[in-house]
Amino acid sequence: MKTLRLILGDQLNLQHSWFQQKDDSIYYLMAEVRQETDYVKHHIQKVTAFFLAMRNFAEKLQQNGHQVRYYKISDIENLHDFEKVIQREIARLNITHFEYQLPDEFRLDEQLKSIVENIGIPSKAVDTEHFYTDRTELDRFFQGKKQLLMESFYRMMRKKHQVLMVGDQPLGDQWNFDHDNRKKYKGEVPVPKAKAFSKTVADVVAEIQNAGVITFGNINPDDFVWPTSRSECLEQLQYFCQELLPHFGTYEDAMHTTEPDLFHSRLSFALNSKMISPKEVIDTVVQHYYQNQERITLAQVEGFVRQILGWREYVRGIYWKEMPHYAQMNALENHEPLPDMYWTGKTKMNCMHQALRQSLNDAYAHHIQRLMVIGNFSLLTQRHPDAVDAWYLGVYIDAIEWVELPNTRGMSQYADGGILATKPYVSSGSYLQKMSNYCDSCHYKVKDKFGDNACPFNSLYWNFLDDKKAHFQNNQRMAMMLSLLQKMKPEELFLHKQRAAQIIENPDAF
Repeated sequence: MKTLRLILGDQLNLQHSWFQQKDDSIYYLMAEVRQETDYVKHHIQKVTAFFLAMRNFAEKLQQNGHQVRYYKISDIENLHDFEKVIQREIARLNITHFEYQLPDEFRLDEQLKSIVENIGIPSKAVDTEHFYTDRTELDRFFQGKKQLLMESFYRMMRKKHQVLMVGDQPLGDQWNFDHDNRKKYKGEVPVPKAKAFSKTVADVVAEIQNAGVITFGNINPDDFVWPTSRSECLEQLQYFCQELLPHFGTYEDAMHTTEPDLFHSRLSFALNSKMISPKEVIDTVVQHYYQNQERITLAQVEGFVRQILGWREYVRGIYWKEMPHYAQMNALENHEPLPDMYWTGKTKMNCMHQALRQSLNDAYAHHIQRLMVIGNFSLLTQRHPDAVDAWYLGVYIDAIEWVELPNTRGMSQYADGGILATKPYVSSGSYLQKMSNYCDSCHYKVKDKFGDNACPFNSLYWNFLDDKKAHFQNNQRMAMMLSLLQKMKPEELFLHKQRAAQIIENPDAF
């Protein structure tokens, strides 16, 4: 009996039970295929990082005595389609059994189901052994409940996995320290330099370009900084604990022109490629907190745990509960295309310039830059969620559809009509001023309501509320803002809507 096992590019889990024993009758298949590079246009750093991580993973398997068949993007024999590659390896090696780990993207799940129907040999799908939850746990938890509130799911997860708990009660007698995680950064404490794994990737970049893969964004091929092996990911985790965790929660939502990463861990690519697991990340962080309570407060570590144990598992559950129709939802009926600035970073709005430029240069921006700057502007200017999804999925190094889609179409764009978020995440310029120093050096004046120098977010905000008020008439969380809208003088609303229409029609001019 010979078994072929497929490993996808985001299944780089060396701790998986598959790899605990060597077996000469088992062959592992990995492939850098155009099917995956081309279904959306990706950032060059994202493609490079995945290829490097995959190659490092395959090399480690081979060093551990496993048999690996690996197709690079540049290999002449590469058929660039999973079904074709699998079919050929089955014939070439006289394979009698096929196995794969359950994909985390719906389209790949459907494709592999189709493949196993066509190959004519016994097959088996196994768990990736990565997440705390299985695909359907969230759905089961919310059975019979009207709202899919993340907070209740998060508390269940804390209890079930005994994270920051004393018996059945939260450590510190408080479940959530979100109110302590909203401080603007004003240089109160120095920000440690971001952990970087400087390496030369010119050969990989050349392979990608020579293969004809169309990418966007920027890369320094002589100084690639992202972790692309398990050992580097563990270094990144330790660096976060030692240097960044003491102030992570406090400045979790802050944005700053000269400190783009602040105290964020930059572990998302390591996690989403499965080089490290959420459990080992949380266990390491919590243990470090317990050993260093004199310099780390509970609010810092709870804010981080909430992102991983709560939000990350929550959005995955939403994804599998609501797919495939979730990917087509457009509840607010937005249809505008993306403006050029999303590809160039060129705009007079400093908040957008900073967030877009960072995304294009680094293939990364933290969650508030994604949600309350780029996402906020996208929603206020009523961009089509398909276009927003494709951009987010392509630009960020950590973006895989199971995590990107609920965050973008759901939380950011409210295109799911409130399945995930109880209200749209929109704001005027006042929030951006509150949480960043972007407004200090902006072409526009955040406190001006009207005129050519007024912050575009101000008019866009009131125009959005007016345009979409029918969608929110029964939403209690929007009642106060709609009441303020109703009290606004008609001539003021007219001016807001007039300027908003100009911005929506020609956003690159602003």
